[in-house]
Amino acid sequence: MSAYPARPAPAGPTVDGMTEGELLARILPLLGDAGGALVGPGDDAAVLAPADGSVLISVDTLVEDHDFRLQRPNGHRTTGYDVGWKSAAQNLSDINAMGGTATSLVVSLTLPPHTPVAWAEDCARGLAAAIRGLGATGCSVVGGDLGAGAQIVVTAAVTGTLDGRPPVLRSGAAPGHVLAVAGTLGRAAAGLALLEDGRPLEDSGPVGELVAAQLRPLPPLAAGPAAALAGASAMLDISDGLVRDAGRIATASGVRLDLDPAALQQYARPLEDAAARLGVDPLDWVLGGGEDHGLLASFPPGALLPPGFTAVGSVEPGTPLVTLASQATVLRGWDHFAH
Repeated sequence: MSAYPARPAPAGPTVDGMTEGELLARILPLLGDAGGALVGPGDDAAVLAPADGSVLISVDTLVEDHDFRLQRPNGHRTTGYDVGWKSAAQNLSDINAMGGTATSLVVSLTLPPHTPVAWAEDCARGLAAAIRGLGATGCSVVGGDLGAGAQIVVTAAVTGTLDGRPPVLRSGAAPGHVLAVAGTLGRAAAGLALLEDGRPLEDSGPVGELVAAQLRPLPPLAAGPAAALAGASAMLDISDGLVRDAGRIATASGVRLDLDPAALQQYARPLEDAAARLGVDPLDWVLGGGEDHGLLASFPPGALLPPGFTAVGSVEPGTPLVTLASQATVLRGWDHFAH
């Protein structure tokens, strides 16, 4: 027997019995136009024209009952809009983490036959709304694929441009550099814990805002290019937790990253009420919670941190690892194959 709650009953018509063309005819108008693409949806491939001759590309997948549940233990139902928004947000954040700006998305949508058509339409609306709402004005959905399967799976690939700048990699942090974060920490993890708790939740107020941070993250898309222009030496998207992702910079750069617990308290304090409700330490969410899709970057000594970045630690010589006030940390965060 599955450990997950039963799928909510379909509302309205389902995709069962519809042709691919019929479903596409309902979805494509919801995605907006193809923007700067020379050829958008409708052919075997989109045609792009990168302005500076280089192309960033990344891909992410959301799988039902692994990355999201259609129904949570507390009765909350995840909408297609939520999943569409999250798919766009996590992909846009990957381009942001390289110091670039997104230019296009292609989306593959796998649907069980009993999926409500309205869910698929809402997914398209969520994709389009995230692109607009997060400020990715140069990006559009330019194509994709539809398929049938046992679970809902949303896979999106994103392209981006560096506008002539070199990419900011994970491997450039050096001793003496400053560690800084843009965006939020721990809020999406707190929202997930509240959704999984099983008790009813308020849709508004502080609790509702934390749940929204999990369902519809807000990556700071202006921060990536700003960090690149300010001389960031290394950078990545905080998707799997601050400690786990900091460890990736430490490994790639061959350095030790030391986090300052006093600096991290500013992220923990707004989570204290939710943490008290669940009996946990809010700092655990800050250190181990991902999916806020903020940025962790290192900057050379004397560099002026761009607006939106806050110093949270330092880069030190030594064995590649992450420490907290110079004390070794237990590796925390999300691993797709360990849950």
